[in-house]
Amino acid sequence: MRAELTAPEHEHSEGVVMAAQWLCEQPDAPAGVIPLLRSRFNLTALEATEACAMARRFRINRRAFG
Repeated sequence: MRAELTAPEHEHSEGVVMAAQWLCEQPDAPAGVIPLLRSRFNLTALEATEACAMARRFRINRRAFG
């Protein structure tokens, strides 16, 4: 039996992805990153934390796969 994923479990808004891509490109994480992402990309607190987690995965993948 296979569990089906619903949208919140595997999809992110375009703003979350854009914020994660931007954050991933920063040489160092900016101070107050959650409020910064919220204001810069018009995200909720939850979306900003998701963007941080996604940016971390992007950085790990970049190191692993080039």
